[in-house]
Amino acid sequence: MHDIRSTTRTLLRTAALPALGALLLTALPAPAAHAASTLANTGFEADGTGTATPSGWSTYSATGNNNASYSEAGGHSGGYRLSHWSSSAYKVQTYQYLSGLANGTYTLTAWVRSSGGQNAAYLALRDCGGAEQRTDLPPTQNGRWIRLVTSVTVTSGQCTISLNSDAHAGEWANLDDLTFTKGGTGLAIKGGDVSTLAKNEAFGATYRSANGTSGDALAILRASGMNYARLKVWVNPADGYNTKARVAAMAKRAKAQGMKLLIDFHYSDSWADPGKQTKPAAWAGHDYSRLKQDVYDHTYDVLSALKAQGTTADMVQIGNEINGGMLWPEGSTSNFSQLAGLLTSGANAAKAVSSDTRVALHLAKGGDNGGTRWWFDQAVAQKVPFDVIALSYYGYWHGPLSDLQANLDDVAARYGKPVLVAETAYAHTLANDDGLANNVATADQLVDGYPATPAGQAANLRDVMNVVEAVPGGRGLGVVYWEPAWTAVKGSGWDPTDPGSGNAWENQALFDYGDKALPAMDWFGHR
Repeated sequence: MHDIRSTTRTLLRTAALPALGALLLTALPAPAAHAASTLANTGFEADGTGTATPSGWSTYSATGNNNASYSEAGGHSGGYRLSHWSSSAYKVQTYQYLSGLANGTYTLTAWVRSSGGQNAAYLALRDCGGAEQRTDLPPTQNGRWIRLVTSVTVTSGQCTISLNSDAHAGEWANLDDLTFTKGGTGLAIKGGDVSTLAKNEAFGATYRSANGTSGDALAILRASGMNYARLKVWVNPADGYNTKARVAAMAKRAKAQGMKLLIDFHYSDSWADPGKQTKPAAWAGHDYSRLKQDVYDHTYDVLSALKAQGTTADMVQIGNEINGGMLWPEGSTSNFSQLAGLLTSGANAAKAVSSDTRVALHLAKGGDNGGTRWWFDQAVAQKVPFDVIALSYYGYWHGPLSDLQANLDDVAARYGKPVLVAETAYAHTLANDDGLANNVATADQLVDGYPATPAGQAANLRDVMNVVEAVPGGRGLGVVYWEPAWTAVKGSGWDPTDPGSGNAWENQALFDYGDKALPAMDWFGHR
């Protein structure tokens, strides 16, 4: 059997994903003699309905039911598609062997749909001269198609492209409109927001790797592949955390681990989000003109301190989830020209400290294309300078993955900017580990196809990353997981003014209730 550990970063070995143990189907027979250097019948239009082995393709079933793979009506763009389905359990592969390829990096792009629930359902590029590459099919909702990509480096002049299913009776997958072209994909940012880690540690939190060894949470995250640390900044918080000094100390730790830094300015003394954008107490009586200077001075001060200690920020957010603006009421979107002035002031301060620091504008509108377009149209019209479009995406709040994909694809093209999912998370359990009810606490809050289990959490993060990787033109920067190390510890609650407050997010952390690293963490090693 192929060693799963040697498949490169698209697929990571983890005990909590039972599907992974079954991913490898029986080896294919020898490649067909009629191999070509380009994919044939990529839209499955050549044969009509009910063809078990469409023109140009081969079929192999380890369970002997090749008819579990067939073409049928209902394509993504044309009239037909490839489907995998059977009334009994099945293992089937539909594949095409290419030879005479020029060596180099190639990307398979395909439109897919899936029922979910299979032991395995994935696209694969194998026998290309190096490690096999895979991308798993997500469960798709309401019959919506998702575009996926899989990249591989061809070193032997040949490659086999396949759709693979290991499924229970009645589970299905669809495939259509494939391309196989020169060029690669990948995610530059595989990050985590570790803003609460220092406070958690101060109140006694401990962390263990997947094998049970105690260690520094940041080091455990880095060893799993996390390469960006996101740190929020508050102006004068009641608990003394997330201040300039605290952020500087954590920045040193992150940079020492080889991570890059995303600094998230809230311009508040506490949480800023779509429902509240409260001015810091020290700025409360300031008019708009003074607030512009406050934003500049605060941004410049924090970023200069980071630069002075050798930990220059790689990216900054000017505001956090600023759907309705920031520093209300002066910076509300109801007066976008004033909001634009505040944002421009913060962006200019960031660039004055380091011209290489990328400026992101961040909305909580992952699946809302209309709302995202409206907001960024205003920002562009007001000439707000920015480098990155950052969006929060929580599937239980922001809609299906197809909505996220449509939004990311559209705004990346519309504004010519890279896109980043700056926040995402998912539950590994519905149990509670402290006295505060969790944000995701009941089964009816979950996303279809993703149970509140370690495997479900891992699959959700995997699929969000796959959607970002598929943004055309290489404009999908990556994904930042929200507070992977914020476990339930007495004293480290959500309210900086109340030491007895609890944590409503501990069941979405990437450490379980025994402080052990969860399998989802391994997806930081995604290619």
